[in-house]
Amino acid sequence: MKNKFRELVELYLAFLKIGAFTFGGGLAMMPIMQRELIEKRGWITEEELIDYFAIGQSTPGIIAVNVATFVGYKKLGWFGGIIGTLGVVTPSWVIIMLLAGAISSIDKYPMAQKALHGINVAVAALLTSVIVKFSKKTIKSVWNAVFMLLAFGLIYFLKVQSVWIIVFALIIGSLLTLYRQKKQKSSAEAKEGE
Repeated sequence: MKNKFRELVELYLAFLKIGAFTFGGGLAMMPIMQRELIEKRGWITEEELIDYFAIGQSTPGIIAVNVATFVGYKKLGWFGGIIGTLGVVTPSWVIIMLLAGAISSIDKYPMAQKALHGINVAVAALLTSVIVKFSKKTIKSVWNAVFMLLAFGLIYFLKVQSVWIIVFALIIGSLLTLYRQKKQKSSAEAKEGE
């Protein structure tokens, strides 16, 4: 029982740290999640993190909360999912409660605006680093690269909603998987017939 409690506390504190030291939303949390969950603790693999982000992006809610729930559930079941979620949202909740009154007056402080611009640049650099690193792991063929560039073009230039890209990718991925399974089954049957 004591060991389980220690694991729950460690899970909560890991996601509390992720939630407290990440600015810029769910995708900006990817580098710190990679460091904390994969490199430091070994709770998940890079492939799992990519999968959790993909699922988190295509389900309702905040990506970081969804990922925290997935990791917590994988590690310690339902209660772990709840604890991971609480850990990642606690810093935002506390900061929002403390700053709620001051947010409307931030336009009056040029230094605060400059600080936010600096944070945005740092977040963009972190995201670029993660995109390059994870692209190397997920783009395994020319067709993957073509689809990635097509998706980027549709979202960036034609302003297609990302939900439609996700739905299209889900359909294409499912059809390709069914095709490959059918092809493997046919070649297995052909070998048995020889």
